[in-house]
Amino acid sequence: MMPAGRTFGGAHRGAPLAAGDEDDAGWMRQALLLAQRAREAGEVPVGAVLVRDGAVLGEGWNCPIARSDPSAHAEVMALRAAASRAGNYRLPGATLYVTLEPCVMCAGAILHARLARVVFGALDPKGGAAGSVFTVLGTERLNHRVEVQGGCLGEACAEVLQLFFQSRRNAARPSG
Repeated sequence: MMPAGRTFGGAHRGAPLAAGDEDDAGWMRQALLLAQRAREAGEVPVGAVLVRDGAVLGEGWNCPIARSDPSAHAEVMALRAAASRAGNYRLPGATLYVTLEPCVMCAGAILHARLARVVFGALDPKGGAAGSVFTVLGTERLNHRVEVQGGCLGEACAEVLQLFFQSRRNAARPSG
């Protein structure tokens, strides 16, 4: 459960999008394109875009297999690119758009980067750290909290993941 004051889930389902929500949906569409790059490489299709003041600071997609790096999640890759571009590991005022709810590792990196906001698409019911399993980003015991909004283009983001895992299961089944 998300802490009070956090937007979570399909808040816009069936309702027209406000101007800021249109911007969120546009950035999430870009994250979905990056997720396709991960899928094409045989990685779990998750994409992330880090934005500040309307400009892209960094982008990333899952690539732990290709890099032999367990930390090469889409969020971390976008944070690394943004920190390099900004010349600082702290990225106050930035918003991260990611197609899947961040895991605990990524939530920790997000907190250290001092992001203002995270907007994610699909819930991760097995390891999400933005409210579905853990609430790392909104924990009152930490010195930084991040505004979280889940469910932005949630159905489209979930579908990309579902189709990927379905194709992997089908490929693993013996024929006949």
